[in-house]
Amino acid sequence: MTAVEEKPARLISGPGMLLVWFYGVMVVGAVSRSAYQISTEFDRAPLAYALSAVAGVVYGFITYTLVRGGEAARRAALVCCAAELAGVLLVGTWTLVDRSAFPDTTVWSYYGAGYVFIPVLLPLSAMYWLRKARNTVRP
Repeated sequence: MTAVEEKPARLISGPGMLLVWFYGVMVVGAVSRSAYQISTEFDRAPLAYALSAVAGVVYGFITYTLVRGGEAARRAALVCCAAELAGVLLVGTWTLVDRSAFPDTTVWSYYGAGYVFIPVLLPLSAMYWLRKARNTVRP
């Protein structure tokens, strides 16, 4: 062990702090919504409610990695943001093509229209920030 422990470089300076705030809000929204729906009416739309819960977990992990900082966290967040974007595009397209597939909406339905399209804009913004932060974050 070295005499001075180095802290991981911060990812939440400047625009990163805004991303943490937005992801934190999305965690609360997605998790609370899906928890209520799963506990009260899961049989109505199990796929939609399960997808909302998955979205909440993904948002939580991205929030954690942004706060944790460091190069490994930056890479993990970048991979999760890409997976999040793929999920939003897949579910968003699926809800447009086959409206009967989801008796109730998910966080990612219609590209996040119920959440003011934040679910599609947030991973794009985060991926841009995380790629830009690559030059400033050191392992």
